[in-house]
Amino acid sequence: MANQVQRKSVPERPAGWPVGSFTTYSDAQRAVDGLSDQEFPVEDLSIVGVDLMQVEKVVGRLTWPRVVGGGALSGAWLGIFIGLIFALFAVPGAGWVVFATSLVIGAIFGMVFAAISYAMTGGQRDFSSSTAIVAGRYDVVCDPATAERARDAIAAMGIGTSTQK
Repeated sequence: MANQVQRKSVPERPAGWPVGSFTTYSDAQRAVDGLSDQEFPVEDLSIVGVDLMQVEKVVGRLTWPRVVGGGALSGAWLGIFIGLIFALFAVPGAGWVVFATSLVIGAIFGMVFAAISYAMTGGQRDFSSSTAIVAGRYDVVCDPATAERARDAIAAMGIGTSTQK
């Protein structure tokens, strides 16, 4: 019993036949949704990203004002959260004072910690970025028992390119 639970939680490489190949994830998703609308057993399907790449998109240059401002905003959010909690249990009438004080202290601590963190990089990374994993293509893979039906249905939808057997 324990082995069954353990196996289900560990992802496995999907087996089956490719029934459609798409350049975007949304096209692959539309194909599976179309099959679902036709009451196809979608539990036989998997969407597989092929030719994976890690893409780091540079979104801007880091400067001291940007670092300190971002730290202040980040700290202010934490201050708002803590201030709201303390304000709920504060003496009646003092809630707003506790809330405002927490917000200001949070912003100051956020600025200080962001500045220290940025200074410690020594100018090695003076840009901000976001990272994502993207695929060159997305294949819809199907159990061999129902693959031909899925392939024909996807081809009839006219989404992307259908894989021939």
